[in-house]
Amino acid sequence: MTSRRILQVLFSLILLGMVLVTGWASVRQPVWQWGGLHGPDAPWTWATLADAYAGFLTFFVFVVARERRLGVCMAWLIGILLLGNMAMSLYMLLALARHPANAPLSALLTPVRS
Repeated sequence: MTSRRILQVLFSLILLGMVLVTGWASVRQPVWQWGGLHGPDAPWTWATLADAYAGFLTFFVFVVARERRLGVCMAWLIGILLLGNMAMSLYMLLALARHPANAPLSALLTPVRS
């Protein structure tokens, strides 16, 4: 299996897993009924949220380094902040789909040509 294919499988599994676990959690408890910011779990809830959003912003820096258009960057920022790893996995799947099959994966780190 090629490195490209491994990444496609990885990001597909992350996207599918996040959609499934988000759907499962949403059916069990609507997000507006979540009480995690109160009570004994609050410090860990805040730490987990801070960690997640730091990771989202770190990934967004990668998006900004690749994408040339401000509108595209802003759309991905909104998607990443609202959907987290689902949006990040989708971004990588789209980037891999646009990536020439014969190009090295290191080329994914370079800006997208318009």
